[in-house]
Amino acid sequence: MKTGLLLEGGAMRGLYTAGILDVFMEKGIKIDGIIGVSAGALFGMNYKSKQIGRVLRYNKKYARNKDYMGFYSLISTGDIMNREFCFNKIVNELDPVDFDTFKRTEVEFYAVVTNMETGKPEYIKIDDLKDKVQLEYLRASGSMPYVSKPVIIKGKKYLDGGISDSIPIEKIMSMGFDRVVVILTRPIEYRKKKSNEKIPQIYYRKYPKLVETINNRYKMYNEEVEKVIQLEKEKKIFVIRPSRTVGIKRIERDIYKIQEMYDLGKSDIQEKMDGLLEYLKE
Repeated sequence: MKTGLLLEGGAMRGLYTAGILDVFMEKGIKIDGIIGVSAGALFGMNYKSKQIGRVLRYNKKYARNKDYMGFYSLISTGDIMNREFCFNKIVNELDPVDFDTFKRTEVEFYAVVTNMETGKPEYIKIDDLKDKVQLEYLRASGSMPYVSKPVIIKGKKYLDGGISDSIPIEKIMSMGFDRVVVILTRPIEYRKKKSNEKIPQIYYRKYPKLVETINNRYKMYNEEVEKVIQLEKEKKIFVIRPSRTVGIKRIERDIYKIQEMYDLGKSDIQEKMDGLLEYLKE
């Protein structure tokens, strides 16, 4: 029996997911495959590298560092997330990824990226973070539109996977897992609203299919939420989502908010642990 795990993105709301995954590791809950979107990929990789507490630790430590994320990075590098600091210094020096464990752990890990030319999602298998190309795919998965430069890999341009497949429920259901656990970062009542269609038309005018995908994102997202709710009612999947809203910003510098989001993940999964264990036994 194989278990798949779907991790929604949401920038710093991903601390919710990090709290849950730390409990998974503490409890020895076995996952066979993961699909992570944006922050779901960037934070979820730590399950495969078996590094409990790493996500909370480096986010609290560097939240107020101008070289981490934010306006300074945006104006100085063109990326809201500083590539050198986030994907070199932190990864290799300041709070290193356990590359060997990541590669050795038998968990299939996929990051969702959006192809700017086609406007379609691509699901990239990541099994070696020492591979610079794979690390770039991981970076692309979390490269938010408007505030990130395109990530160019093998001649193709990519951005945040959440643009084209925010909650890849159909993809993970097609991958042959016997059980699927879904971690969302919004409460059950949340739905996206239609946004201003002219902004992407101006900003990404050279990529008409990407523009179309961005402008239809709210429909796609809401349809995926409804699909998750229906599958949950049918007991085909197990869903963990925030029990309340935390007023956390996409780029959050308040370490107390960061801690609150993480703690909510830990408390929510502890409340649902009996139900999860029962589901995983079936």
